[in-house]
Amino acid sequence: MANTTFKEGYALVVGVGADLPNTVGDAEGLAKILQDPERCAYPRKGHVQLLTAEKATRDKLLAAFDLLAKRTDENATVVIYFSGHGYQVEEKGKTNYYLMPYEYDVNRLAETAISGDEFAAKVDAVKSRKLLILLDCCHAGGLDAVTTAKGIVMKSPPGMTATKAPLPAAAVGALAGGSGRAIIASSQANELSYAGEPYSAFTAALLESLCGAGAAKADGFVRVTDLALYAREKVPARTNQKQHPTLDYDKGDNFKLAYYAGGATEAKAPPFPEPEIEAHPGALNPSPQVTWNISVDKSRHAGRDINETNIAFKQDNWNVGGGVTNVQGDHNVNE
Repeated sequence: MANTTFKEGYALVVGVGADLPNTVGDAEGLAKILQDPERCAYPRKGHVQLLTAEKATRDKLLAAFDLLAKRTDENATVVIYFSGHGYQVEEKGKTNYYLMPYEYDVNRLAETAISGDEFAAKVDAVKSRKLLILLDCCHAGGLDAVTTAKGIVMKSPPGMTATKAPLPAAAVGALAGGSGRAIIASSQANELSYAGEPYSAFTAALLESLCGAGAAKADGFVRVTDLALYAREKVPARTNQKQHPTLDYDKGDNFKLAYYAGGATEAKAPPFPEPEIEAHPGALNPSPQVTWNISVDKSRHAGRDINETNIAFKQDNWNVGGGVTNVQGDHNVNE
């Protein structure tokens, strides 16, 4: 069974870069693991889209979503990963959530960023019943003043308040588009995400889990809850309990995401050393491009805290509280 291709696997992997240069390496690492024939074994041609730095503009991201929707059907397994900034913006009495692509303009967010509603609509257009969103997008930084990759200084308009937001509420609503959909975010609403070398605390945990670390069953497959529970364990441990991933899981099937050893059942060692996590968010990105303006108290978290989720294992069944109900191990109709 070894070195079998996980033919149903598709992924859109984004690392924005710019003032968060480590996000490029994070995205590249995830794409590499997914396509590694000795690990996740996604097909190399046409199944994994990797967008980093100047390839991760708003227009190119939206086009990549459209291509993902075109290439997949309801039987596909889809992973969407975004590493960059996520903000909740208060302006003129309105609240909007934005994912910040490469070269976003704080004065033209509607034209250069991706709103929560847009993100949810693009996710909803993907018909897969097995879809996982991974958001590593609550990093240190602010929107008061930003220097673009071209050296242009932009200041946010008067009256705009931007607070960190790891999870768009609209994307949570998109989970209702089909069973077997889940979102794992890198941190709670009042936390920032820690970068690291070679990978961030969150992404390193994802990669390790995708190599079989923490797999509940030694059957060669990594599942959604394997990823969530492993990240829940490793990320706080590596950040001195300052960062806690969250899980939103609606109508959940604990579906198979990938192989972890190319079809074999013995877990693989991750192809990287123990990550060195920064002492505080922003330490590895000491860029003068960003004016720090972090207001965690005003952030709102649309999801349910995975730390409050009561998880009990009962033979092949997963009885998970806080939004996941009796997820059946190998007996899901969607597997």
